[in-house]
Amino acid sequence: MATGYRTDMRIAVVGQIARDLVLVVPEVPARGGRAGVLERREMLGGKGANIARGTRQLGATAALVGVVGDDREGRLLVERLDADGVATAGVVRREGVRTALIVDVVCDGGYRYLEDVPAATLVTAADVRAASALLAGADAVVVQLQQPADAALAAVRAAGGLVVLDGAPDGREAELLAAADVVRADHREAELLTGRAITGVDAALRAGRELLGRGPSVVALEAPGEANVLVWDGGSAAVPLTDEDVVDTTGGGDAFVAALTVGLARGDGPEQAGRLATAASGRAVRHPGGRTDLTGLSLVGDLG
Repeated sequence: MATGYRTDMRIAVVGQIARDLVLVVPEVPARGGRAGVLERREMLGGKGANIARGTRQLGATAALVGVVGDDREGRLLVERLDADGVATAGVVRREGVRTALIVDVVCDGGYRYLEDVPAATLVTAADVRAASALLAGADAVVVQLQQPADAALAAVRAAGGLVVLDGAPDGREAELLAAADVVRADHREAELLTGRAITGVDAALRAGRELLGRGPSVVALEAPGEANVLVWDGGSAAVPLTDEDVVDTTGGGDAFVAALTVGLARGDGPEQAGRLATAASGRAVRHPGGRTDLTGLSLVGDLG
């Protein structure tokens, strides 16, 4: 077991907050058809909220910078974040705006999303500036790149610790990559970042090495259906996916980012942090929806 781990990590996340409605169905009906719902779940969701909650469950002090509407749903989501132990001083309640809603239709282990995400529920650069002290005081800042590029860049520049980018930016790519310490992307996002087809482990390794040359010191990419590939200065590793019965992949990437960030912030090397993150992702896909309990999972990472 590794020694010298930090136990007082402060992690801030900049990203989406949404109300999630998950519907598990036996089939997706054709036009004019209908299908019964096998299971229905309503919960706090959005990638930013999922990542922040995951870091808290793994032992970090977690804070979230995000936006909800000034409606009943927004109030309830903030209350849920508070109950989950995530600090919400950086959450903005935007006047006259409805809170984002994501409907996750799950069938045969795959998802289809219906998204009502008003533009005003995205984080702005002004929102980030208002939370600058929170970001400057964090040991790690996760920037979820569904948010506008200007807001993402403001968050990166305000960060006082490790900078983790999740996804592929829509603009300001060179500046964001140059300022990042860690980049995580699924295979589609990695293809957008590199222009390469990510068809397996070798392709992910080549793409990861290319991204290292653009700024970050650790890159984590998905080799679809096979492994999570980590590349860093002087090394690389391919961590096989866990052997899970996949119910819904929603939240798998969020759990991965949460655990990878905690692992690196507490002192794990990239490979060990990647193993913890892969275990977290495996736990997340065993149930419908993105709300996952990662409590106690740090023991998996310690076993290395």
